[in-house]
Amino acid sequence: MRKWLMSLIALASLAIGVLISSPAVHAATPNYTITTDTTFPPFEFQTDKGDYRGIDMDMLKEISKRENFTYKLKPMSFNAGVQAVQAGQVDGIVAGMSITDERKKMFDFGTPYYKSGIVMATTDKSKIKGLSDLKGKTVAAKTGSAGADYAREISKKYGFKITYFNDSNTMYNDVAIGNTVAAFEDQPVMAYAIKQGTKLKIVTDPAKGNWYGFGVKKGANTELLKKFNTGYAAIVKDGTYDKIVNRYLGKGSYNYKKNAADKVEKQTTIWSLFNENKSALFTGLVKTLELTLVGIVLAGIWGILLGILGVMPSKFARGLSTTIIYIFRGLPMLVLAFFIYIGIPNLTGQKIPAFTAGVITLILNEGAYIGAFVSGGFKSVDSGQLEAARSLGLPYGKAMRKVVMPQGIRLMIPSFINQFIITLKDTSILSAIGIIELTQTGTLIIARNLQGFRVWLMIAALYLIVITLLTWLSNWVEKRIK
Repeated sequence: MRKWLMSLIALASLAIGVLISSPAVHAATPNYTITTDTTFPPFEFQTDKGDYRGIDMDMLKEISKRENFTYKLKPMSFNAGVQAVQAGQVDGIVAGMSITDERKKMFDFGTPYYKSGIVMATTDKSKIKGLSDLKGKTVAAKTGSAGADYAREISKKYGFKITYFNDSNTMYNDVAIGNTVAAFEDQPVMAYAIKQGTKLKIVTDPAKGNWYGFGVKKGANTELLKKFNTGYAAIVKDGTYDKIVNRYLGKGSYNYKKNAADKVEKQTTIWSLFNENKSALFTGLVKTLELTLVGIVLAGIWGILLGILGVMPSKFARGLSTTIIYIFRGLPMLVLAFFIYIGIPNLTGQKIPAFTAGVITLILNEGAYIGAFVSGGFKSVDSGQLEAARSLGLPYGKAMRKVVMPQGIRLMIPSFINQFIITLKDTSILSAIGIIELTQTGTLIIARNLQGFRVWLMIAALYLIVITLLTWLSNWVEKRIK
């Protein structure tokens, strides 16, 4: 006992020492969470090795070295990233973000570091030669981008409609297949995509040039903003910034674009593309399965509780179950995910990790569906079973546990397996809040090589393989319980 007590005291002392020393370490080397849209080359994208490259990424890396701070990148769609900064879930955003008067009301920006302009691109065979040819047509723009703002401003003047997309590659493909006639995009981004093999051409000169800036929530993270400005001034002064830009856009420097284009040419088969990205795909699949398993187990517990409440004699319990199921079955999963990850931190000021927010979303959404069929499963058991058990002197609770529930659960097992499959597919929605599961992994790969059809074919095949295995499991379980 004495040895055990001494060990406990030693562990407690160690824990206290860590807690005391942690602030000093943090003060010496601050760590920040910074969001980025990794589908915006040449400013930010993920390589086949899983690291992040591009003008913004290299610039941030150099600044952090000079200003002695560390950071964790949080990739998500641009629109979601903007909201995450406003909610205080992340400390800053670097994503080719145009500095506008409207954004200045919500963000504090660092020193502007790159001036761009908006161009319009069409297919090679398109009859659209300029803005005046857009009357009565539909164009594509990326949600929350300067290109979308510009398209919106001139839409009435030129008489066209706009369709919005969350990532550039989907927008380009929409134009390429003819659903929309043109895309509005930042000039360097569009030029880079075309050099990577996107079958579009730029037909307008850059318009409404805006400066890009590093942003933080207005009135917050002033120290981070100060470090960015100081570090940026240093890399401009010693020529590092020019080298970074030339690496991706300039002539006569290390021609990364040519190397990337050559890599695309070599990817002539789905198999070679799979081999190059199998590590990232496996990691994304593992994250998907992790979300699914944790989500379905906890959602199952929550759903069974709701189902039990739904068959209780108490009107209040039944009403509570019905109300909860109605609310969370009625809310779109994407809305629920954004509310938990972005809305709640706005109200409470407390950050919620993306994985935690994703699991909570699955619990509430999938749990509502489970609660509905659990309640229905219990009700499907002949009422005479419960009456007979009660007539034998069993209390209501014991009669439910011993007689009704075993029969009801037996009927529900195929429904549970089916819900497992649905949950697996629903995890793809959580990519919107920055969880890098299988679908988001595909998006990141496409941003690098722009081979949307092949990558989505691989993603679909992986989902189908897992779902097929689960379907076999469902059939096997169903036969065993008959």
